[in-house]
Amino acid sequence: MNIKDEQAMLAAGGGLAGQLREGTLVFLAGDLGAGKTTLVRGVLNAWGHVGSVKSPTYNLVEAYSINGQAVFHFDLYRLSDPEELEYMGIRDYLNEKSICFVEWPEKGKGLLPSPDILVEIKINGSERELLIYPPE
Repeated sequence: MNIKDEQAMLAAGGGLAGQLREGTLVFLAGDLGAGKTTLVRGVLNAWGHVGSVKSPTYNLVEAYSINGQAVFHFDLYRLSDPEELEYMGIRDYLNEKSICFVEWPEKGKGLLPSPDILVEIKINGSERELLIYPPE
């Protein structure tokens, strides 16, 4: 799917929102500035979230409760060792009730389970190519 601008990325997130159920783990792959957080914002907005959705780069996770649904948005970009995920209690977040988005999942390799959905965002000039892969 070709994404022309921020509004299109938000709309793509809205489309993805309908495919997610509790217990879903979504990996978000793409370079810096690809639009991973914007896609998550589109999902959260589609579910009725009002307010800001920021990248959790500095605190690793942002937590949301939307209509009783626990949603966690991780950004592992600054993670220096996957073991840090154990110290932050990653297993408590990844459960059958919560929906989790993980940016830079390769930084947690060895400790993160396989995703239910992989979203890859490729930068093509001013546009983005959005690829969504179901579980293998």
